[in-house]
Amino acid sequence: MDEKDLELARAMVDAKLDGNSPQKTVVSRMHDKQKTFRNVRSELTVDQAETMEPRRRTRSLNAPSPVQTFGPCGRIMKNSAMVMTIQDPASQMLTWYKPPLTVLVIKKVRDSSVLPPFVQMVTWLIEEKRMVVFVEASVLEDPALARDPRFQGVRDRLQTFRDGTDELQDRIDFIICLGGDGTLLYASLLFQQSVPPVMAFHLGSLGFLTPFEFDNFQEQVTTVLEGHAALTLRSRLRCVIVRKNEEGQPTEPPTNLLVLNEVVVDRGPSPYLSNIDLFIDGKHVTSVQGDGLIVSTPTGSTAYAVAAGASMIHPSVPAIMITPICPHSLSFRPIVVPAGVELKISVSPDSRNTSWVSFDGRNRQELFHGDSLKVTTSIYPVPSICAADQITDWFDSLAECLHWNVRKRQKHLDELSDLAHSSSNDTLDSFDRDS
Repeated sequence: MDEKDLELARAMVDAKLDGNSPQKTVVSRMHDKQKTFRNVRSELTVDQAETMEPRRRTRSLNAPSPVQTFGPCGRIMKNSAMVMTIQDPASQMLTWYKPPLTVLVIKKVRDSSVLPPFVQMVTWLIEEKRMVVFVEASVLEDPALARDPRFQGVRDRLQTFRDGTDELQDRIDFIICLGGDGTLLYASLLFQQSVPPVMAFHLGSLGFLTPFEFDNFQEQVTTVLEGHAALTLRSRLRCVIVRKNEEGQPTEPPTNLLVLNEVVVDRGPSPYLSNIDLFIDGKHVTSVQGDGLIVSTPTGSTAYAVAAGASMIHPSVPAIMITPICPHSLSFRPIVVPAGVELKISVSPDSRNTSWVSFDGRNRQELFHGDSLKVTTSIYPVPSICAADQITDWFDSLAECLHWNVRKRQKHLDELSDLAHSSSNDTLDSFDRDS
């Protein structure tokens, strides 16, 4: 059977499925297609074909949507669940369905340089914007603020935010962070489920996650309150510690924590190599022998992970980064896995010691033999407000904070001087030959 016969047979099967007469429908359909193709081709001159403008790809931060058919017969089976959900991160814009009234202001602790901007911010929000401002109880008890006369004028009008009070978490419309990256991580820790939009001002050391400068904060906050701002949805990892006794039975309720940067499993104070088993979706992938393992979000890929040799991932990319810490192997490279998988990390039965785990640098705990840590992508991201947009903010942070691809520019060659230099070399060569 040649290709024409095979095409005819497929067309006959399609015709049967359509309920039409096979032979007649097939022949007429093939003749119609050939005739239409000839007519179109004859109508187009060579000049017209060359001047036809190609179809341009629309602006998108995602790959094109995948086709649903593969070859003549293969296709994706239809089901109720979508095969792939694609959303352009550039379309993620902040909007308010009602005017925001409450704001939580979080400032960097143990830094006196943040106190004047903090007082200026809360005073402006209360007096100019008529907003209900929440601060932590420790802020109201700060002795340095108690000596500030301007702060005393608004102190009684501030509301106290206490961690763990669900009704207060539901009342916060958005968050303002004054400090460094640790301030944003702390805000993520306070809200272990849905997080209000976060506006982070750079008043700390590094400032990779804090795109806003404080100089013109009035204009920037007003723009956000009006709903004209882009959002970066920073995914978080849901970490569950399952404790088991010698009989393999759970000993206590699982510990649940959400992390914005990374969860780190290491050897702790032990002098021995850590021996950690890594499972992905229930399948044993590898055993990590070294100082430990970093499981990070795309946001965390520019933190501890990049110091351990990992690649940097844009926060809008749905992925999980797995990075070994000083592995005792020349071939253990960091890997990126899909955001939808479930990771399971446990102490290997052959391990000489236990392991320790920390979550965004906090809540350090010991993992014993039989214990396991399960890591998945949380459904509660941190909506981080952009100063410009999702792409500009990230590359500005790479350049300013990490000095990415910083190099002294190569000078442009002067054509005349280059030719003169070449001719002088030729003259010297000829002189040497003559002598």
